[in-house]
Amino acid sequence: MAMPVVGSKEPVDVTGAGDAVVAAYTLALSAGASYSVAAEIANHAGGIAVMKKGTGTVSRGELLQSIGSAEAASSSSHMS
Repeated sequence: MAMPVVGSKEPVDVTGAGDAVVAAYTLALSAGASYSVAAEIANHAGGIAVMKKGTGTVSRGELLQSIGSAEAASSSSHMS
């Protein structure tokens, strides 16, 4: 299953993005998420990380906002 790109298709800096992906995936699994849900969460974390210059963190708020925006876009496209 392919996942859509999160954030811009032009990354600013990929430094630390892999760390953000692994951390988010592991945290989601340890919190009881399924493998596919954990992968979606990790995809958002990586998308946020690559949009920051240098090594940056991904906050809970940023992650929730990204996931919420994707869900809103998905539900509005289903209504069309």
